[in-house]
Amino acid sequence: MRARLARSPVLFTAAVLAAACAAASIRHRGFLSWPVLVNLVGDNAFLGLAAIGETLVVLAGGIDLSVGAVVGLASVVTAKLLFLGVPAPLVFALVPALGLGFGAFQGAVVHVFRLPPFLVTLAGLFLARGLAFVVSLEAIAIDEPLYARIAELSLDVFPVSGLVFLAAVAAAAHLETTRFGVAVRAVGGGEAAARLLGARVGRTKIAVYALSGLSAALGGVVATIYTSSGGATIGTGLELDAIAAVVIGGTALAGGSGTVMGTFLGVLLLGVIPTAITFEGTLSSWWTRIVVGGLLLAFVLLQIGLRRATRESAASVEAAGAGSV
Repeated sequence: MRARLARSPVLFTAAVLAAACAAASIRHRGFLSWPVLVNLVGDNAFLGLAAIGETLVVLAGGIDLSVGAVVGLASVVTAKLLFLGVPAPLVFALVPALGLGFGAFQGAVVHVFRLPPFLVTLAGLFLARGLAFVVSLEAIAIDEPLYARIAELSLDVFPVSGLVFLAAVAAAAHLETTRFGVAVRAVGGGEAAARLLGARVGRTKIAVYALSGLSAALGGVVATIYTSSGGATIGTGLELDAIAAVVIGGTALAGGSGTVMGTFLGVLLLGVIPTAITFEGTLSSWWTRIVVGGLLLAFVLLQIGLRRATRESAASVEAAGAGSV
């Protein structure tokens, strides 16, 4: 019973995504064409990468408000380093490593000083965004041969940004099946119980924030590939979209329940909505926010209902056990 309840949000997300795609394809014949589907993945790659890291943090019972600012910082640092002549492969390794360190620092502050993740990562948001503007007030265009080759490859085959996103989803989904993934859910369910189960709470919390910083920084690098530029304003407000994708994907904000694949579906759903509105041609882009807001409210209410159903199921099992004794 509990397993079915835990899967319900993801199934609901998949059902809504399928219904949205079906409705759009009926109204617009070319909606489900290969180019549209490819662009759907590629256009939402840096949002998806940020949402993957956010999922791990939320599963552990935390929140990371800095992911959007880290995307912007990573993009402008990438562009600046390339402008200074640093080889692209070295930049592609260095920038995600910086994001990893930034996230680990936030996780350490949350754990060591027992501070609310909301406040720590809000400070991280201001810090990362401020540092991005220190690097450059203006957007920096990227004129690098490797970027030109990547752009050509994307046009001929599949967007490199989309491939990176899909690879990250696969890696994170595998990580969920490991002992680390079990520890993350245990910590999200309750630190005291997690310690009794043998989970290393401090190490796990620092690790999820480090991975969130890594994935956000990787999203910033992908954003430079997508736009051929880097800027301090890139990723503004992205943290809210990432959290929305996580919740719509079925991850409980209270922690302990959810999947990366659910978040992947949530990202696709957030991408389908503006794409369908664009195909419509007569609707304002603000309808995207209206629809997303309605979906977010619906999924929050669904989570509340599932939590109540889970508690009632647990209570009935305990009552049955007490009766048998």
